[in-house]
Amino acid sequence: MYVILVYDILFDEKGKKILPKIFKICKKYLVHIQNSVFEGNLSKPNSIALKKELAQYVRKDKDSVIMFYAREERWLNKDFLGIEEDKTSNFL
Repeated sequence: MYVILVYDILFDEKGKKILPKIFKICKKYLVHIQNSVFEGNLSKPNSIALKKELAQYVRKDKDSVIMFYAREERWLNKDFLGIEEDKTSNFL
């Protein structure tokens, strides 16, 4: 399945320590395309593993992670305004 993941981590004292960990976990599974946005294809087991790893750090009362799912990337249209950095365009 094709996934777009966005996160918003509150940048308080603990958030400063959490943010690099969240970024590293997301980068392990997906392609970083913009600030706190990642995209890519994930198998169901990898999707579950990603959510499990993120759950260790995301604070339910302060942080947010949203994952959007599509069956395949081809079912998703992208429009760019400003700088167009489609980092996934190198993939076949």
